[in-house]
Amino acid sequence: MDAKEAIKEIKGGRFRPIYVLYGKDRYRLQQFVDVLTESMFKAEERELGIVKFDTAETSIDEAVLEAETLPFFVERKLILIRDATVLAAGGKEGGKVEHRPDRLLQYIENPSESSVIVFAVHAEKLDERRKLVKTLKDRNSLIPFPELDAAQLKQWMIKRAADQKRTLTVEAAELLLIRAGANMQQLAQEVDKLCLHAGEGGSIDVEQAGLLTAATVEEDVFALVDAIAELRIDRAVRLYRELLVRREEPIKIAALIARQLRIMLQIKELEQHQYSPQQMAGQLGLHPYAVKLAAEKSRKFQVARLGKLLASLAELDYRMKTGMIDKTLGLELYLLSLGMNKGA
Repeated sequence: MDAKEAIKEIKGGRFRPIYVLYGKDRYRLQQFVDVLTESMFKAEERELGIVKFDTAETSIDEAVLEAETLPFFVERKLILIRDATVLAAGGKEGGKVEHRPDRLLQYIENPSESSVIVFAVHAEKLDERRKLVKTLKDRNSLIPFPELDAAQLKQWMIKRAADQKRTLTVEAAELLLIRAGANMQQLAQEVDKLCLHAGEGGSIDVEQAGLLTAATVEEDVFALVDAIAELRIDRAVRLYRELLVRREEPIKIAALIARQLRIMLQIKELEQHQYSPQQMAGQLGLHPYAVKLAAEKSRKFQVARLGKLLASLAELDYRMKTGMIDKTLGLELYLLSLGMNKGA
């Protein structure tokens, strides 16, 4: 089932007996739970109407028993179950808590009209080999929450601003993605902050977004790697010194540079095997937008150069950590040496 379709039903006062929410997008998943909660209860009813379980600590039998028990002083009961065991792909059935899925299967055949069960499965996929998952799928109870891609995130931010009667430009949305990453909770906070500053009817452009949001260490390291690729050593050193002013550790900066170079090297390898950006994101455990940015940067490097840079950074890391060279001076000398040795 699609989340929008389910929310439309809920706002129309129609509640399904069981919802199974899963996927990597925890923000939209929680928003769904919030919409369901607001539709089912008045604010003063929530304490009596909501019961929470965690399958890591409590058996599914107890949750079913709770669902079968009539609610007190409220019309309906909402059973929220956090799960990484019973339904999740890769979830271990054998743990300290013994679950009986058959008990829930029996309940599905004759669910209580006064209870709504919601599984919040903290996993990207469900284990569709399990009878319980197959049954819930047949009942149209599964609602996926995959991560949004870059275009969808930008569209979502622009709409969020529009809902507050503000205009957010595409360029400003792109900058927020770079600075806040793909975390929707963080993006929501940044958009709301910018909207508050702009005022009703105001417009938020890339300049305002740049002034009112903080540049991340990763963003500056990205720019530093760019400077290395273009052999603009003066810019690389300037960016490094700016990071030092912000009290960033040289060893941490070196590690972030190495991480970025390693990602680009992996992307080049996966591109040779015709991997799509989505497949690469899955392989590397990154958001597709982060892969897109890294892929664009990787085109400025040859594979051999990336390998040499990583090897020399590993040597520098060893020397800094063992005290063979001063940390601050060591990384600056390393950056300066790249200008003298263009094959590095």
